[in-house]
Amino acid sequence: MNDAPPTPAALAPGASLPASAPALRFQRHGGPEVLAVEEMPVLAPGAGEALVRVHAASINPSDVKNVLGRMKQTVPPRTPGRDFAGVVVAGPAEWLGAEVWGTGGDIGFTRDGTHAAYLTVPVGALSRKPANLSFEQAGAVGVNYISAWIGLDYAAIKPGETLLVIGASGGVGGAACGIARGKGASVIAACRGQADPASPARHATDNFIDLNEPDFAAQIAKAAGGKPIDVVFDCVGRPDLVEPALAALGFGGRAILISGSPGESMKVEMIPFYRRECRLIGVDSLKRKAAECAPMMDALRAGFESGTYPAPAIAERHALADGAAAYASVARGTRGRVVLTMT
Repeated sequence: MNDAPPTPAALAPGASLPASAPALRFQRHGGPEVLAVEEMPVLAPGAGEALVRVHAASINPSDVKNVLGRMKQTVPPRTPGRDFAGVVVAGPAEWLGAEVWGTGGDIGFTRDGTHAAYLTVPVGALSRKPANLSFEQAGAVGVNYISAWIGLDYAAIKPGETLLVIGASGGVGGAACGIARGKGASVIAACRGQADPASPARHATDNFIDLNEPDFAAQIAKAAGGKPIDVVFDCVGRPDLVEPALAALGFGGRAILISGSPGESMKVEMIPFYRRECRLIGVDSLKRKAAECAPMMDALRAGFESGTYPAPAIAERHALADGAAAYASVARGTRGRVVLTMT
C-alpha cells in the first residue's frame, strides 16, 4: 500500500493562487435577485483535476431555470454556469497555460459552475479552444453546439440530405444549421420573421420559412421543392409545428426534439410513420458530464478554425459583479448570447 501524499498540482509559470476569488452564488432558489457575488476559497486541484482561470462564460436559459429551482439535481448553495473559456493555471504539466473551453451537464448543477473567477474540472473535461475565437466567443459556444451536435450525431445526418430546423434563429437551432451545412446537408431554416444577420442560420442557408405565415405544411413542401425531408430538428416544442414536420419526413426520416412544455402532447399518424421507418429522437444535453462533452468540443474546434462555423455573436457583456442583471436579461428572453466576463 502506498501511503505517500499526492503530488501537489503544478502551477503555470509565473502563476500563484489567491486565497479566495469572486463567484456568483445562490443560497436558495428564486429569480435573479437571489444571486450575489461571494468570495470563495481557491483550492489547488486534486489528482485528475485541473484549475481553470475563467475569462468568460455565457448564461444559458437552463442556468436561469437552475437558479429558479427547476433542476432537481441542484442543491443550494451553488455557483451556476455551464459554459466556459479560460486558461489552465494548475494541474497536469501538459495543460498548464493552455487556453481551453468547455461545458457540461454536471457543471453548475451537481458541482460548482463557471460563473466564477476559478473553476475546478476533471482533466478529461479540458478541450483546447479555437485559436481564432476570443474568450468571450469561445465561452458562448458550449450548450448550443453540444446540443445540436448530439442530435445530429444521433440522426447520423449525411451529405446531400435535407434538414429542417424549427426555431433556427435560436442558439441550438442556429448551431444545428451550421453543423449540418458543414456535413454537406441542405438546410431549411424555420423561424419567426427574419433571422438576425449574425445568426449561424444565415451563414448556413438562404432557404428560410417564416413561422408567422400560415400553412406550415405548404411552406415546408415549397422550401423542399416537393421532396421529402430527411431530418427535422425541433427547438420550439409546439405540436402545431412538429406534427406537419413529421408528416413531411421521407423514408428513414429522423426527428430530433429538444423542447416542450409540461403535459403537452402531439399527434402522430402511426401507419405512415412506421411504414416510412421514421424515428423520433429526444436529446437532453444535461445528461452529458463535462468529460463526455470534451471530445465533442474537440470535434467542433476545426469547424470554427476553418470558418465553417461563424464566431458566436455576443449580444450583451456583463462583469461578474453584474451577474444578477445579466441573468435577468436572459430571463426576459434577450436574443443572442449574454456573456459574463471575469477579467
